[in-house]
Amino acid sequence: MNGDPADGADAGDTAAAGSGGAGAGADGLEAGAGAGGAAGAGAGAGAAAAGLEAGAGAGGADAGHADVEAMSADGVPDGMAVDSHEADYVGSSGAESDDPNFAGVAFGSRALGDNASGDGALASAEPAVAPSGPVIPEVFPPTLREVMLRREWLGLLALCLIVAGVFAWLGQWQLDRAIDTNPPPAGATEEILPLDEVAGPGEYLPEPLVGQRVETQGVWVPGDFLIVSSRFNDGAEGYWVTGQLRLDNTDAATSVAVAIGWAATEEDARAAVEQLEADATVPASYVIAGRLISDETPVPPPHGGDPQAMSSLSTAALLSQWHDIEGLDVYRQYIASVEPLGGLVAIASPAPELANPINWLNIFYAAEWAIFGGFAFYLWYRLAKDQWEKEVEDLEDAAAEDAAGAGGGAARTAG
Repeated sequence: MNGDPADGADAGDTAAAGSGGAGAGADGLEAGAGAGGAAGAGAGAGAAAAGLEAGAGAGGADAGHADVEAMSADGVPDGMAVDSHEADYVGSSGAESDDPNFAGVAFGSRALGDNASGDGALASAEPAVAPSGPVIPEVFPPTLREVMLRREWLGLLALCLIVAGVFAWLGQWQLDRAIDTNPPPAGATEEILPLDEVAGPGEYLPEPLVGQRVETQGVWVPGDFLIVSSRFNDGAEGYWVTGQLRLDNTDAATSVAVAIGWAATEEDARAAVEQLEADATVPASYVIAGRLISDETPVPPPHGGDPQAMSSLSTAALLSQWHDIEGLDVYRQYIASVEPLGGLVAIASPAPELANPINWLNIFYAAEWAIFGGFAFYLWYRLAKDQWEKEVEDLEDAAAEDAAGAGGGAARTAG
């Protein structure tokens, strides 16, 4: 379409050059290139909601735009410079536009398409959305194996190994004593041995030697014959009469308690004490044979009773009532004499039963140490697992907080 520039010009409304026209609306931009351009005579480009459209038309310019310069020789814009901060339109000739409707938009031959004859070619572009913040890599929780292989947990495992080794050694020590590999032969306690070969003053009596028959020699100490109640002899309750025997042929003063005999009544026991006291006034050496028995635990007298009364044969209780004990060595055990004196009855003292070669108490202790060793490893496993569970829970809580924050941001953006 051929047109006269003078015919299509309105005062302050339209400006056109060449055979093509470009127009821009309030919210968008539309460019058209056509076969000919007459001011206000052809079809024009209208306003779009958002975006960029290029098409072929009759060529017209909207009446609300300012003068557009720097068109190409064939009437098609060679290019427009896009800048979000400057409202300049730069054409191929280097001219600029001050119209804010053209600010930040660039046209080129590729945007308009290769068809300049107005056949309706259209191209559109949509800007990419950049991420709103820094990209955070996804963090995966550690496995239980990874936690256990850390340096601090391996060090704790080494400590548990040392502790378990100590427990194992203690268990082995208990097992060695649980089984007697060399028990005494039957009847070994019936062989009479010298007292000083079986035990010494202040020493404890080994289990295999309890009830061992021994023999010793010494003199009775006057004033130290004492009565012990609640003594049974073949099932009958009665009293024992005891005395302090000061041993002969010792480097230091040494004594041993002797259960001299049994009496059915307290009167009989007191009568025997009087006779023994009378015999002791004349110093004489006596050979005493009997069973060596470990002393008993002291029992306090009943309330309101005689504080000197004794119902158990405790060497410590006897020692508290003996005379001449300064610098005295005393045996912890006592001798149950097989030959009574002072008119007393012989004390029934059968041979001890053969001990079981297996000590179940020691076996029980050995099992305890084994359990303690296993518990050391379980404690290490439990602590490592607790640490792993805590780390996994912390990561899950952090992920939930991040998701909640992202959701809140999206809601604010939509609003």
